[in-house]
Amino acid sequence: MTLAELLLTIADVDDRGLHHEHGFVSWREHVAESAARGAALRGLLPDGAPPHVGVLMDNTPEFSYLLGAAALGSFVLVGLNTTRRGAALAADIRRSDCQIVLTDSRCRHLLADVEPGIPVLDVTRWSSSRASEASRRIRWIELVEIETPAPDDLMMLIFTSGTTGDPKAVRCTQRTFAQSGAMLAERFDIGRDDVVYLSMPMFHSNAVIAGWSVALAGGASIALRERFSAGGFLPDVRRFGITFANYVGKPLNYVLATPESPDDADNTLRIMYGNEASARDRARFADRFGCRVVDGFGSTEGGVAITRTPDTPPDALGPLRAPTCVVDPETGEPVAVGEVGEIVNSSGAGLFSGYYNDPDATADRMRGGIYHTGDLGWVDDAGFLHFAGRLGDWLRVDGENLGTGPIERILLRHRAVRQVAVYGIPVEIGDEIEAVLVVDNSLDPEDFNEFLSRQGDLGPKQWPHRVRLTHELPDTATFKTVKRRLRETSGPPTWVRRDGAYVAPAISSSS
Repeated sequence: MTLAELLLTIADVDDRGLHHEHGFVSWREHVAESAARGAALRGLLPDGAPPHVGVLMDNTPEFSYLLGAAALGSFVLVGLNTTRRGAALAADIRRSDCQIVLTDSRCRHLLADVEPGIPVLDVTRWSSSRASEASRRIRWIELVEIETPAPDDLMMLIFTSGTTGDPKAVRCTQRTFAQSGAMLAERFDIGRDDVVYLSMPMFHSNAVIAGWSVALAGGASIALRERFSAGGFLPDVRRFGITFANYVGKPLNYVLATPESPDDADNTLRIMYGNEASARDRARFADRFGCRVVDGFGSTEGGVAITRTPDTPPDALGPLRAPTCVVDPETGEPVAVGEVGEIVNSSGAGLFSGYYNDPDATADRMRGGIYHTGDLGWVDDAGFLHFAGRLGDWLRVDGENLGTGPIERILLRHRAVRQVAVYGIPVEIGDEIEAVLVVDNSLDPEDFNEFLSRQGDLGPKQWPHRVRLTHELPDTATFKTVKRRLRETSGPPTWVRRDGAYVAPAISSSS
């Protein structure tokens, strides 16, 4: 299966397509626009070089047309992160072998301090003239002349979020998108009457795999928002009749922070699908907006996918099923029930096709012939897998290895805590646990201490040694918390734990 095949099946559809802020484009028109751009860009790409086209823009119809052009096999689209700047952005362009960068009037300034050394085209002017006289004449009938891509042909390079280091360009094939899109469309019964909401950035995998491809596979329409807006979410759902939306990171939390209304559940939304939302946010969102919230586990690489079942506990990812397993990161041996280890795919790469121009990172991900997620987890007595943080979040407290995930989930139970990040601060021996909390109201240290004492699943070594209260956590463009930035900017804690209580830290003075 290829994404090209999914796109061509709706190439003669006039009653469904792409809704956006300024209007509507049918799928028939969309495919023609995609083919036009593909024809124009093929003429601009140099012979003998990787046909890679960088796209630096927000969620616009133009981005969708270019995705379609890449799906038809015209070129490889490189999703450039609009939050990257200067040397970092230039490095992404070089690393991915872009031959051209396409941008628009809103994002052109991001290249002001960048010398890409390749042509930069502003599609604001380019698209208005339909690229060229020849490309304007392309219609559906001419698509039969396009050579159909193969399932394993490279279609897109998507950079990882960079929460634990420099972003890497993941090779995403036609199969990566088509297989995932078809699976999700079937799972959630997405069809011609559905409208899929895209507000997550389209340069990232979540929007393309769990949104754009799902719409194509189901023959549904898409409603596009340039950038996610918590306040604009429900109005968009009602305006476009949205039935399916995807998310990654903390958007549910942001929407829940907007003022409530008695009629919030009066809307068309059926399914909210994504990953990394807390169990509390999923339950509150489903109740408030009258929809089903499904949180999965996966990554841009596609090496492991875990699906929740109806009997999955709220704090679990889903049942542990082969070939997924949890192993000791050092020995590679499966760990016992209740012990923390790394989540891996013991059968091989899954849908992972490697990192572009980074053989060392690819080899490290596939060491021992199995796919290593870099994520920690543990399995309960009933066989359900629980997330325990990233390998970089591994804590060593009093000789015991701990994951940050279980601690964060417990802290989120407090009624005043809206977001949390837990990480280790190296000390002379092992780590001390620091918790950074975003709170809605004031938080009293005695109340917080008493709350933790009531949590029967909080082990004695999992209590935070330090607590910092803040107004927000640093995010990536895909709403994932960047813990390394918290470590780098770590200031004095609000409280420290001494003698079984949380107190303000002592202030040193000198004469």
